[in-house]
Amino acid sequence: MTITAGRRLLLVHAHPDDESIGQGASMAKYVAEGAHVTLVTCTGGEEGEILVPELAHLASDQEDRLAEQRKVELANAMKALGVTDHRYLGGFGRYRDSGMAWHPDGHAVAADQVHDNAFWRADLTEAADHLVAVIREVRPQVLVTYDQFGGYGHPDHIQAHRVATYAAVLAGVPSYREDLGAPWTIAKTYWGAMSAERMREGLRKLRDAGDTTTFEGMDPDGPLPPFITPERLISARVDARDYLEAKLDALRAHATQITTDGPFFALSNNEGSLAFGVEFYRIATGTPGPLDEDGFETDLFAGL
Repeated sequence: MTITAGRRLLLVHAHPDDESIGQGASMAKYVAEGAHVTLVTCTGGEEGEILVPELAHLASDQEDRLAEQRKVELANAMKALGVTDHRYLGGFGRYRDSGMAWHPDGHAVAADQVHDNAFWRADLTEAADHLVAVIREVRPQVLVTYDQFGGYGHPDHIQAHRVATYAAVLAGVPSYREDLGAPWTIAKTYWGAMSAERMREGLRKLRDAGDTTTFEGMDPDGPLPPFITPERLISARVDARDYLEAKLDALRAHATQITTDGPFFALSNNEGSLAFGVEFYRIATGTPGPLDEDGFETDLFAGL
């Protein structure tokens, strides 16, 4: 593939739907502005829960064909966002969704039983090499992935972080795997984030509206899960509210995994759109660009 766009963004995610939840609006915005957006998905999402009763037979403990359905859903989500460059790490089916279990402390951990080809068991160098080849082909200036805890502890999110971080280093080494292409150093790496301040604001609106089930157990004034980040630790705030409908369409495309009914998504019709159309990032490598009056970068490519 010959890529001529001046700005190139690479996102590395664990499962189909993670991208639309985390950065769907930003992806649509950058595509619309002429940037080349590449999404690499590391697994087929085989272990996901199925919200569509008539497709329950696809579950991993039945026909085990959920990945085929989620592949279609992801393709439809990418159409909604305008993304034309999407790849599976090592090819579709190379790495399987590892599944997860819940720790008593409320975060995800690896399941007791994991398939042999589960992403959690992937050889780090082998998996990174698949991504090195993509990096050297696409030559992105910006990489987006998860933090070291994968947001909430899911083993595939953690592994995606490890693979993306390692591949970014290896891709820039001139003497490493010359067969994978010419070396390329990524200028900036970001970890997706959710603003604690925005989350508390959204929770208050939900609770004031009488909704006690969405994010059940989360108190607007109490402790928040590990994937929520105080804004003092957040580097970039991308306002992509003009692309909110594209993000919502992408979320709807992931029909087996996400339902957009209920009070939480209803907030998107008013000031609650901040919860969907404004997306946050922590800078991990590189130099931040100019900041706005609130101390945020407003563009992931700022300063490049």
